[in-house]
Amino acid sequence: MSEKERKSWDLGRFLATLNYFELIPFVSDLQRLFKPSDRPSPNLESNTMSMILVTGATGGVGKRVVRRLLEQNYSVRALVRDKQAAKPLFDERVELIQGDVTRPETLTPKLLENVSAVISCVGTRVQPVEGDTPNRDKYYQGIKFYMPQVVDSPQAVEYLGMKNLLEVVKKHMRSDSKLLFDFTKPTEDIKNTWGVIDDVVMGGVSESSIRLEQDKAVFSGNVSTANNGGFASVRTKNITPPLDLSEYEGIELKVQGDGKRYKFIIRCEGKWDGVGYSYSFDTFYNTSTTVRIPFSELIPVFRAKTVPEMGKFDPSCIYSMQLMQTKFEYDGALNPKFSPGLFRLEVSSIQAYGRKVNTPQFILISSAGVTRPGRSDLNLEEQPPAVKMNEQLGGILTWKLKGEEVLRQSGLNYTIIRPCALTEKPGDKALILEQGDNLTGQVSREAIAALCLQLLRWPEACQKTFEVCEDEKPNQGQTKEAIAALKID
Repeated sequence: MSEKERKSWDLGRFLATLNYFELIPFVSDLQRLFKPSDRPSPNLESNTMSMILVTGATGGVGKRVVRRLLEQNYSVRALVRDKQAAKPLFDERVELIQGDVTRPETLTPKLLENVSAVISCVGTRVQPVEGDTPNRDKYYQGIKFYMPQVVDSPQAVEYLGMKNLLEVVKKHMRSDSKLLFDFTKPTEDIKNTWGVIDDVVMGGVSESSIRLEQDKAVFSGNVSTANNGGFASVRTKNITPPLDLSEYEGIELKVQGDGKRYKFIIRCEGKWDGVGYSYSFDTFYNTSTTVRIPFSELIPVFRAKTVPEMGKFDPSCIYSMQLMQTKFEYDGALNPKFSPGLFRLEVSSIQAYGRKVNTPQFILISSAGVTRPGRSDLNLEEQPPAVKMNEQLGGILTWKLKGEEVLRQSGLNYTIIRPCALTEKPGDKALILEQGDNLTGQVSREAIAALCLQLLRWPEACQKTFEVCEDEKPNQGQTKEAIAALKID
């Protein structure tokens, strides 16, 4: 019997496909009723795929930053001096990398792999003079002043450490991309997002699957032209809410193929059988390839027929993505590299590239008062203890200022936060933001951690340095407007 002769159609697989993509209303409703969390709709805006590096993660602010990042579904990597000692402090989802900013040989490229932003909470360790207080917690709460002493070298940590870290960051961190699917780190969310759609939905008998292996997703199967079929594919469920990639130029796939031609299809409507925007790409046998798909080159198609009247692709409203192996090209033409039978495409990642609007890549927690030592316009006796004791503390504020300058000259998009005296209060007060380094007062570590996460999303914060303390008024959500009003450095 020839390949094109009629073959038995698999009704069970057809129903399974419709069920997976929730296209059988009654069954889908029952599943949501009895297993409401079994198959969540993918939400790529939840930041699940964004990797943030936190340095100084075991400190008072650092631990809070890590916790809040996890609560908002970011992926978190933490640089710690002692990995074993740090493990009990963090959720198992935190990837711990052992290293020290004062030892550049420990800052390897792996530290920045897939990282979209860095939050630096590194600071010279300061503690009460031994025997000064049996209650160390009060020192950190800002309740009472105790004579401090530095444990580390401020020059090594605040200045040289910043230089060491930025050298690695500048070389290995990309600022123009957004990681959408990282198949090198398989998760249940990814597994529940992608499903199979083969030509069984149109009477064909082709079969495929997508498997998550240790460091890749494998889309493979057998394409048959029997029953007038000839395609196999995997597709995401509809993304909720739709993904907005209007700030980017296109999609980048990192793949290893088998020499065949494939299609990438992306949809900006939620219909099951609606118009998709398609791009064909070739692979090379057993060779890794980076495929860039400009949004401007996507072709509107409906069942492999072009529909130019649908206009250009709209990247602001993306509902689903699809990978396909098919004998069909467009408008009746055949895929020039197609042959029926086995195929295999390995995918490492899918990301958006060419970002047009930039947000901070590097957020530095510095300190209010860094410019005040030696300022002739100030009465030293009226300044906070850290300013008055700068020399006794190894010039800690002076070296923090030098570390700030290194960041300003790095070429990165940055934000520098200069908190006033840090406390253990809840952090529910409004924030006062000023520039010029004259602000005094207190601010909660919780408030600073929350501010860091807000700044990650605000282009208005780029290239700005500011001091911050808490007001007596409750927080009314006006911080973004205050950030926007600040002057660029």
